[in-house]
Amino acid sequence: MILKGAEAARYCARPDPGRAGLLIFGADAMRVALKRQEAIAALIGPQGEGEMRLTRLPAADLRKGTAILGDAIREAGFFPGPRVAFVEDATDSLTDTIAAALKDWRPGDASIVVTAGGLTGKSTLKTLFEKAPNAICIGLYDEPPTRDEIEAELARAGLARIDPAAMADLGVLARALDPGDFRQTLEKIGLYKWGDATPLTPAEVAALAPATIEAEVDDLLHAVAEGQGKAIGTLMRRLEGQGVLPVTLCIRALQHFRALHMASVDPGGLQAGLVRARIFGPRRDRMQRQVQSLGTRSLEAAISALLDTDLTLRSASRAPGMALMERALIRIAMTRR
Repeated sequence: MILKGAEAARYCARPDPGRAGLLIFGADAMRVALKRQEAIAALIGPQGEGEMRLTRLPAADLRKGTAILGDAIREAGFFPGPRVAFVEDATDSLTDTIAAALKDWRPGDASIVVTAGGLTGKSTLKTLFEKAPNAICIGLYDEPPTRDEIEAELARAGLARIDPAAMADLGVLARALDPGDFRQTLEKIGLYKWGDATPLTPAEVAALAPATIEAEVDDLLHAVAEGQGKAIGTLMRRLEGQGVLPVTLCIRALQHFRALHMASVDPGGLQAGLVRARIFGPRRDRMQRQVQSLGTRSLEAAISALLDTDLTLRSASRAPGMALMERALIRIAMTRR
């Protein structure tokens, strides 16, 4: 049986110990590892690994002998309780071995949990778990966590009250971060709000979110977009002293002004555009004011100037890179006047 979306998330949180096997596959190794950890912890409990009720079987070991997996699922543990035989990094070459173990499985045997990388539609391993009556197949694709998954994770951390705007910001953050980084951010939020009965606010989400851009670069780009030309030189010297390359700075500036332009032309409105551009928290309010004051034409001119500067920086020109970048940013800042 194959499960998708919310059904898959619910099953990983509460897997059925009466089923013989579970396959979790996907191209994102971190996403697969997190779901696998969740499923195994739900099957054997938090003390299961310490009580040696988890048997790890690397795929390379199973290729040496077909009976290894069968012996592992029937092996009696020293401690009482449910057991798991975990097969890591499986491929189609192990389909026959795993199929034999699923066929011979009996109630009371260890549950078989298998992880794999990206499997194609013709994968024999994927087909085995899809068609087996006593197994579950879950594919994890490049999709951010759903609202239900985020709420469930926060509930486990003890957060029951969340401001709707904060939840919207968490959804944006989920699309911007890797699964592991987002999970760590939720854990950090849970620790920060421990014992605090007030709702989680957008300001708290912004303060606890990992920085995706250096604060100094962020300050420079805000100064440019807000026409603070006098501050640009000082901020540029500080960044140059920290070793920031002009090409890197140009890329970050293009990201900033493209996000502003995306928001200005979004058919759903300014707020929807900023959400689509993955801008959240107090930074979103500030960039909203920048869009309103600059306008679409000025933003297009700024992007054009930055693209020209980027081409010059990557060419054989001998002009000093930081000076070229500073001139471009000052010209953009002056367009507000």
